[in-house]
Amino acid sequence: TTLEGLARDPEAAGLHPVQKAFIDEQAAQCGYCLNGMVTMAADLLAREPDPDEAAIRRELSRNLCRCGTHVEIVRAVQRAAVLLRGAGAGEGA
Repeated sequence: TTLEGLARDPEAAGLHPVQKAFIDEQAAQCGYCLNGMVTMAADLLAREPDPDEAAIRRELSRNLCRCGTHVEIVRAVQRAAVLLRGAGAGEGA
């Protein structure tokens, strides 16, 4: 999907949990890698809901971040994983 296609839930205020996590962690500095990082992170979390740091770094290593926010990006993916797991827990209730 595209970055715009990620958020289709009206309750999410227009943002997918991965997008929200990137904002919360201030992982977007210049925008050069943003679309790719967000969509790759969303794909990873759809396949693997609780990835460890090594899995996140491995997955995102194919996308070049020019401004050096790798630490923030990893934290954003970890935060998004928690958000998505929390959202999934609410669906079964």
